[in-house]
Amino acid sequence: IFLLIENTFCLFPLRKKSFAGEIVLITGSANGIGRQVALKLAPLGVTLVLWDIDDEGNKETSRLAQQNGASRVFVYHCDCSNREDVYEQADKVKKEVGDVTILINNAGRLLGKKFCELTDEDFEKTLRINFFSQVWTCKAFLPAMVACNRGHLVSTASGAGLEGLYRMSDYSASKSAVIGLMEAINSELYHGGKRGIKTTIICPYFISTSLSKGFKSKKPCLFPVYDPEYAASRIVDAIKKEKFCLIMPPAVYLLVCLISLFPRKLVLLLESYVKFPESMEEAFGQK
Repeated sequence: IFLLIENTFCLFPLRKKSFAGEIVLITGSANGIGRQVALKLAPLGVTLVLWDIDDEGNKETSRLAQQNGASRVFVYHCDCSNREDVYEQADKVKKEVGDVTILINNAGRLLGKKFCELTDEDFEKTLRINFFSQVWTCKAFLPAMVACNRGHLVSTASGAGLEGLYRMSDYSASKSAVIGLMEAINSELYHGGKRGIKTTIICPYFISTSLSKGFKSKKPCLFPVYDPEYAASRIVDAIKKEKFCLIMPPAVYLLVCLISLFPRKLVLLLESYVKFPESMEEAFGQK
């Protein structure tokens, strides 16, 4: 109820943190939300650390961030689906840049296949990129935050992590795991007296990035597909206000309430009403 009031009606404005002097690491920074978040943070006095496997896209993000006012930008090639690579690049960052104070886990993958179409390798890679990469980055950078009781973990999950959706079994499972992971870490930090470390979970609907492959909402008034720049502005604002959870758009709250209070069939009827399966078929169903 508090999240609904806070995010939808904004009746309880929260204090905003300063980003000056923060070392911010963003995974999946070469394009989409990752790039836009980097550009929003660039003029705020942060040091940016950009991780991606797309070297050209990452260099372009670095160039645009410097144009936007970033004075220190570090670019690393990192395959977030590879545990050894994550830990190796994390060690480089610690030596070359310093201890990361804001970790934004954004790297992700969405195939849009039906469960029986997914190979075991498909499912495993989705989990490695969407979930295990966040486990590994948190293990790499959280200890330094704990040592000084200061820092911020930001995890891009999804509305699909709150409600398993059509053609998204691997994606929904991975994002649900992210939500559980961050809630557990938050609990451990709170009860361990490390309340200077904040956590923020981002649960959006579809964003118009290359990940969504041109997905178009049949009911944009209820479930709009946000532009990456707008989504990034909401995410940066949530980090500033140290919100625990950002769910967007507000209609996603309706799904959460339906899941909690009503039979599963009602949720499926809502999916049919907004024609979500049809939208997924159009975006991902073609051979």
